[in-house]
Amino acid sequence: MVKVNGQTVNPDSGSVCRFGSQQVSVWAKRRFRSSLHLGSHKRIPPSGHSRQPTPRLSSAWAHTTHGLLTRLSSTRAHTTHSLVLHQIRAKVQQPSTAAAGSTRVRQPTTAHWTKAVFMAANQHRTTKRSQHNTHPKTTLVTETKADDGGANGKQGRPRGFGGRAPERWLETKRWNGKCASTKKEEDEEEATKLEEEDQLPQAISSSPSSSRHQMKHQVFLSFRGEDTRLNFTAHLLKALKDTGMNVFFDEEKLEKGEQLSPALSRAIAASNLSVIVLSKDYASSKSCLAEVSDIMDRNYTQGHIVLPIFYHVDPSHVRNICGSFKTSFEEHESKRLPQIQRWKAAFAGVGKLKGWHIEGNKFDRPETEYIKDIVEYVIKKLMNSYSKSVSEELVGIDDQKNMILGLIEREDSRIIGLWGMGGIGKTTLAEAVYKEVLVSLKFEDSCFLQNVNEKIEKQGMESLRNDFLSELLRQEIRIRTPSIRSSFIQERLNNKRVMVVLDDVHDSDQLDYMGVEHFGHGSKVIITSRDRQVLINGGVEKIHGVNKLNENDSLQLFSTFAFKQLNPTTDFLDLSKKFVEYAQGNPLGLKVLGSQLYKKSRRDWESEVDKLKEYGQPKISLILKRSFDGLDELEKNIFLDVVCFFKRELKDDVEEILSCCYMGAVCGISNLVDKCLLDITILPGISMHHMLGFQCISMHDLLEEMGKNIVRQESKVPGKRSRLWTPKDVYQVLKYNKGTNAIEGIKLDIAHIHKLWLCPTSFQNMLNLRFIIFFYSNNGWDSQGMKLLANGVDILSLPDELRYLCWEYYPFKSLSSSFNPKNLVVLKLPYGDIEQLWNEDDHQSAVNLREIHLNACKNLRKIPNLKGAAKLEILDCNGCQSLVELPCLNHLTSLERLDLQGCRNLRQFPQVPNHFPILKLSETRIEEVPDSIEQLILLERLYLENSRVKKLSSNISKLESLESLDLSHCPLVEFPEIPRSLTGLSLCGTEIEEVASSSDCLCNSRCLDMSSSSIQKLQCNVPLIGSREVPTIDLPSSMLRFKSLRYLKMSHCKSLKVLSELPPYLRYLNAHDCTSLEKVSFACQNQHLYEFHSFDGEYDFFMVFSNCLSLNQDSVDNIEANVMIKIGSLAEIWKWASKNDYAPDRLFCCFAGNEISANRFEYQSVKSSLTLQIAPEGHKRRRFLVFSICLVADLRHCHGKANLQCLCEYQLTASGSGGYEKFKTEWFWSEPDYDLEPTYMGDHVFILFNRDMVKKDKDYEVASFKFSVNNLSYSVNGRRSDHIRVEKCGVHVSYVDDESSPNPQHKMHRHT
Repeated sequence: MVKVNGQTVNPDSGSVCRFGSQQVSVWAKRRFRSSLHLGSHKRIPPSGHSRQPTPRLSSAWAHTTHGLLTRLSSTRAHTTHSLVLHQIRAKVQQPSTAAAGSTRVRQPTTAHWTKAVFMAANQHRTTKRSQHNTHPKTTLVTETKADDGGANGKQGRPRGFGGRAPERWLETKRWNGKCASTKKEEDEEEATKLEEEDQLPQAISSSPSSSRHQMKHQVFLSFRGEDTRLNFTAHLLKALKDTGMNVFFDEEKLEKGEQLSPALSRAIAASNLSVIVLSKDYASSKSCLAEVSDIMDRNYTQGHIVLPIFYHVDPSHVRNICGSFKTSFEEHESKRLPQIQRWKAAFAGVGKLKGWHIEGNKFDRPETEYIKDIVEYVIKKLMNSYSKSVSEELVGIDDQKNMILGLIEREDSRIIGLWGMGGIGKTTLAEAVYKEVLVSLKFEDSCFLQNVNEKIEKQGMESLRNDFLSELLRQEIRIRTPSIRSSFIQERLNNKRVMVVLDDVHDSDQLDYMGVEHFGHGSKVIITSRDRQVLINGGVEKIHGVNKLNENDSLQLFSTFAFKQLNPTTDFLDLSKKFVEYAQGNPLGLKVLGSQLYKKSRRDWESEVDKLKEYGQPKISLILKRSFDGLDELEKNIFLDVVCFFKRELKDDVEEILSCCYMGAVCGISNLVDKCLLDITILPGISMHHMLGFQCISMHDLLEEMGKNIVRQESKVPGKRSRLWTPKDVYQVLKYNKGTNAIEGIKLDIAHIHKLWLCPTSFQNMLNLRFIIFFYSNNGWDSQGMKLLANGVDILSLPDELRYLCWEYYPFKSLSSSFNPKNLVVLKLPYGDIEQLWNEDDHQSAVNLREIHLNACKNLRKIPNLKGAAKLEILDCNGCQSLVELPCLNHLTSLERLDLQGCRNLRQFPQVPNHFPILKLSETRIEEVPDSIEQLILLERLYLENSRVKKLSSNISKLESLESLDLSHCPLVEFPEIPRSLTGLSLCGTEIEEVASSSDCLCNSRCLDMSSSSIQKLQCNVPLIGSREVPTIDLPSSMLRFKSLRYLKMSHCKSLKVLSELPPYLRYLNAHDCTSLEKVSFACQNQHLYEFHSFDGEYDFFMVFSNCLSLNQDSVDNIEANVMIKIGSLAEIWKWASKNDYAPDRLFCCFAGNEISANRFEYQSVKSSLTLQIAPEGHKRRRFLVFSICLVADLRHCHGKANLQCLCEYQLTASGSGGYEKFKTEWFWSEPDYDLEPTYMGDHVFILFNRDMVKKDKDYEVASFKFSVNNLSYSVNGRRSDHIRVEKCGVHVSYVDDESSPNPQHKMHRHT
């Protein structure tokens, strides 16, 4: 009787024994016992050896064997039981060699039984994992060779896996040899421990890699002590240990002879990964070579991870054993060492592995960067090891793999789709997930069906499905109907929990045909496709868009193929980055390019770079072209148009233009996005709120090159191709008038051609021309852009099929009278010589015209009536200095944008549709805003800065939609009547002296700019009816002005004397250089009439009174008091940072003065540093420490465009031996008035606060501070004034309870 997990088991009973929830077949146990008796299986001993005693069944191994049989109970084939039992018997009965020429016969110990079960369980598990590759009719058999000729009996290879041995065959074979003797003591100790604990060996029930979790070390570090101990290896060791890894590092790295010590051998065996630092004299050390031999032996047999670092040596010298290594091995051979051949094989094997090559020349990267990359790589490899990864060397997919594995664990994700362009790594990712999932043995059967679409084309849908179902059901299946109608087959599939990958599916019908819907509960299906709609139609619950590789991973993957190592060599680093940039993170592109460049010269590499710019890479294009070939005719045309003309253009614009060329263009673009041939991206700097209006159409550069190759193959003659885009081809066609009706579009960067004189018939033969895009890559007007010139004529004949005409520096005075713009959608002629578009007498019909861009056409004098342009949305005449006449535009009901900024001769206010939202009339000669402005009921923004406006109609106050009004630098003397809806008002540079006290129009204003104006007084809180006295706290909010004000700019107002009753939580206040300002006051913060504005991230708290030398002391006190109120509110808010991610990050206040308030900053110093004692906690509740800073600095030397940086470095020391922490905080301030040269006069006081200065108290006792102020900009004379002397400093410490709720009005406890 044997006890297993607390239950009594009788090995001889005829009943079924229970172990947990599984049943163990008594047949298996009896078969196993009988297999151990000599009468059952006789063993012929080798010649000269005595017969080995027959091992007997004993309780010492019963619990271990019982666990294995439990694992086997689910296997139906008796042959599998027989195989595993035979393996255990063979291992236990193997003799051990005591010395050369003799055999020591010993009774098998518990350790032998344990190890035998370990190895048999591992091999059985690997066999089960490989069964998805086994034909349904295959029978697993084992060939055992009899001992003869004095040879030891050896277990034969298991057959029946399609000619492939199980993955653990080498490991089993190795156990029969050297490993048994070198690890005997450790195995016996482990087995004894298991026997004492009465537990099953963990390896039986875990995955093959689970034993790695029991490893003592994560990394074994092998190096030549004399070469690298004190430099590279020491730094690498520290970096590895700093990440928390346990690294075995031989502290006594000395020459110890040619034999590897047992301790080092055990250390290697107990490590997950070995790092070998191969230096110049590495091979001269016999102990190093012994280490390499043992490491590589374990790499070959157990999959031990090895990472070589070629430190100042050539990897080819290692794998070919030449250079200094050849000398070292010749010296060893002269001593006739018996291990020399094994050492050489192991050493050369290391040279063939991928690793890091550190050349160490002056062009190489710093070693610290290499160490950082190596540590990250080691962590990634170890994480794969710990996550039971069985995948091959993969780069950059770990995060995506783990995400997919997480989806597989969820019950609501039965079918998972991997979607992406060709070559992006869908199949690789699916395979990595598939292999890792199979380790868990959670699925009864599995199948990875690769290239589904290609196989269907070759062998047919029916044949492929029959093979697929035969694989899953392990029986030949023949179904000749489109659907699986056999209920018997459906039920069999329904009873199986399977793991299936269907790779490269092009049609959702293929999924239905394969019977995916019939797979049993708990089954998981991964489908890869280039078409997202296929996955959606196929019922995929979770779709993952496969991400491209980042730059570092791309460089590493490229290097593995181009250099057979993990980093590029120094001489090729610049070129490597160019190829990586070209591939744009596409693994296929990186692999193809890297393989093609392997062992080629730098000259070949440079030539390949030039070739890619012109022609792309044919092999990559051929693979990607499969996606193009599957498109319909409409999608092909749209794709090629985007490739050649509209990449990175706004999606809405492209849809409108192509909709005039093709019916269904919008749907076609959407389909191309689903098929991963087009991407939709957002313009940089655009917020999520506005992203829909700024979506651009883009694509991968490899797809762009593929599309351009398709067009090139249309004809060898450029004039007979459908699309032209290279400067050379366009230049030749235009110069020699070689255009034909095959040309549908032309795109040209004018900067890349010489001057070309155009004749009137240059485009006459291009009857089907739809797109002309002539642009100059340098932004702004440039005379160099005038390279396409009119050859003595004023007009140019254009085809009527034109949809898109973009011609920068258009050289003709008008469009041809013979040109009918009936199909034209977009007209762009910026910087051109055009004087008028066309004669109104020609009655041109522009029924499809949506955009007209004539900006910077300095000769343009008039715009035609545009009667037929009912769809016109944009009219841009910005910078048309000669424009004097604008027709009535009331009839243009679709017009949304009119830009007349810079039309300096335009005097009349334009007549626009009533719905018009934006008017840009800056820098015009308009003098009056007429009463008819009231008709623009939807007007939101009106820009009149730098115009001649002297009078503003009072009717503007009726515009309830108006939000922004800019009247800066207009000759206004009275404050205008404005609507209550206004949120932004700019009166900068006007002659206005006072804001009317009776006006209630500013109650919703958030931004007010009156800088450089003549204003003398601004009172923000006044009664609107009756008395002019400042209202009391009880007045309703409707009696207050500026209650919503956030941004107030009053800088350079030389006449300003009073700023009274300012909102207490004003976010931005700039009163720089208001030299007459005497009085500043704030409304009471307790009125609850002012809101603590929502945190939308617009501004931090800035309050600047620099150069305000006339401020009285009461005003200074008011400013300081307001700052402390804001600091208290921010401290409470920042304490709940996770709930207020958009709260301001900092507070900056500056005013003229040289005194620090003793009442507000209790700790002071006349130097730039100070140390203070933190008050001990008086209660058990946790608290926060809040530090406020005050500095005095002399700003007299800050001239020119000053950019001030205030820096605080501080250290918090805990009481007792609790250690200390160091922190660093900085603030920046620059004067935004770029038209003025700011100067600073004398000493200034800074009050500073930052989110980083709210710290949870960790029993801190002492705080030490060091301050500095720097000017990061240059002065007028070019000299840089770096350091500004801090004359005084002060710190205020507040204590905020941890338990208090976020309340802006909360008052902090202050220690004095």
